[in-house]
Amino acid sequence: MDCYDYPGHVPWNSMAPALWKAFRDNLYHHLAARAGVGRSEVRTLVRVSIAKVAEYQKRGAVHFHAVVRLDGPDGSTTPPPPWATGDLLSEAVRSAATAVALPCPESAAYGGGRLSFGTQLDVHPLVYGGGGLISDDAVAAYVAKYTSKSVEAAGAVDRRIESPAEIQALRVSPHVRALIATAWRLGGLPELRHLRLRAWAHMLGYPGHCLTKTRAYSTTYGQLRAARAAHARGLYTDWDDETVVESAWRFVGTGHAPAEALLAAGIAEDLATNREVARAERAEEGA
Repeated sequence: MDCYDYPGHVPWNSMAPALWKAFRDNLYHHLAARAGVGRSEVRTLVRVSIAKVAEYQKRGAVHFHAVVRLDGPDGSTTPPPPWATGDLLSEAVRSAATAVALPCPESAAYGGGRLSFGTQLDVHPLVYGGGGLISDDAVAAYVAKYTSKSVEAAGAVDRRIESPAEIQALRVSPHVRALIATAWRLGGLPELRHLRLRAWAHMLGYPGHCLTKTRAYSTTYGQLRAARAAHARGLYTDWDDETVVESAWRFVGTGHAPAEALLAAGIAEDLATNREVARAERAEEGA
């Protein structure tokens, strides 16, 4: 831990979503260069559809798993042009990921520098069966494998940190505690306030979502909600158009049952009596 770059680790996690967006935009440029078409023209010929999952390594660094597909200009309903092959896409992904870099926000805590992807880049086609095609279920299983993992896989926590004292009370490893504390400390610096590191300290600085996708990759969340509503209508025969469906919930609070309330009141009374007795004994000893 004495030689680990904690002030460099946290900004990497924080800037990872921006770095991914830069890669996604850069991918079109590399596709255009390999296909021999203009940068503005390529977006009218092909659409890059991606489902991306963010996963934590054991040391707490974020890395990405993504399924990348080339569609026609209108999405999956239209075929891509003949030059949009799997080999061309693989080459473009490699070169785009290698070329993209972003300046790290400057701070006296760690200096400056540039952020880029590491050398551990694995690009391979996803195929299914002997026909060279992949099924929808296979892709779903691939994405779900990593979506089911969270920040807890790195030994961190899934709730926001409210104070430095809370960090010391967390039941985490010393390494994770150091990462959370570093995020909290860096979040208090004026030059890094825009990163909101304290709000994302429990995520080791990473502010993004676990699973994201481009709109044309698959169904939309609105369509999923409509499908769930239609399914519910089929389950309940008394469903009508005036039925109110609550799709969002919030925690209001919790309390004691009547018997628990009596016990809690008795305990509180005993504690108050003990404190009064202790104060009286200290006063007597002082006199």
